[in-house]
Amino acid sequence: MKKFLLFLFSVVLLNAKEFIGKVPLVENAKEVHFTGSRLISPELLHNILHYQAWGELFVYLQVHWFRVLFFGITVGVLVVFFLHYLVIGPKKFSHEGKGFFVYSIFKRVVHWLAALAFVIIVPTGFMMIFGKELGGGEIVRVARYMHSVGTVLFVITFIPMFVMWFVPMLATLDDIKWFMILGGYLTKKKVVVPAGQFNAGQKMWFWVAMLGGFVMIITGAMMYFQDFDIAMLRKLGLDQIDLLRIAAIVHNFLGIIVTALFITHMYMSLFAIKGSLDSMITGRKSEEEVKYMHSSFYKKLTGKK
Repeated sequence: MKKFLLFLFSVVLLNAKEFIGKVPLVENAKEVHFTGSRLISPELLHNILHYQAWGELFVYLQVHWFRVLFFGITVGVLVVFFLHYLVIGPKKFSHEGKGFFVYSIFKRVVHWLAALAFVIIVPTGFMMIFGKELGGGEIVRVARYMHSVGTVLFVITFIPMFVMWFVPMLATLDDIKWFMILGGYLTKKKVVVPAGQFNAGQKMWFWVAMLGGFVMIITGAMMYFQDFDIAMLRKLGLDQIDLLRIAAIVHNFLGIIVTALFITHMYMSLFAIKGSLDSMITGRKSEEEVKYMHSSFYKKLTGKK
């Protein structure tokens, strides 16, 4: 009797459409209709059936690699700089005299706003990546909200930074020479380093932050708003769910690169050269620091060969 009742209950569930209205069958959902929300039926069923397009890659990376790469690269960079500080230590230059005034108040304000943006974006990004380990829930929701706040700050500073530093951040022959000696950071001695106002490491960070940051703004907005329609990409055979998966993959990989270079920039600013952070407070760099660490810029400022 129990088996018979269970059978009847199963039949009722399978034929529920006769009691609560028509439900589209799989066969009827093969043709995708792009009307209304692009994340709900009938396209939802289509996206499930075409999961192999980008879904498998996204899930594989999300489950197996993103957290490992974030954790491994971040810890690796921190360990390298910790050892550098212990073995070689910070470079020390005389701060006597007036030095050179190199950063206006406007440039410093923009830089500090951008720094604040990254100080918010990077940790909250980590909190979302490792949300499961942190217990999920409210802490991840707060991190997501703060991540958006940091993004808005970065968007505000994006154009001013790009306009101010586009020209001095262009590559020169000095950059090749800088990389060949890694900016003189592998020796305790004071060596003359070929560099203009910005060295090759600073330029690399600038372009990653600008170009990579721009792409991350776009992909982040796609993941934040989710329900959107890009007709041009649809012509390439990409469904909206595919765009979201691609956006997440690109956003995470760029996030790993940005995180590594942000930590590098922080170490160089706070520890690698003693007192170097003063230039972002007062706008001035000491003459000796400029003479050794930015020799080409020093020649330009003084007219000395």
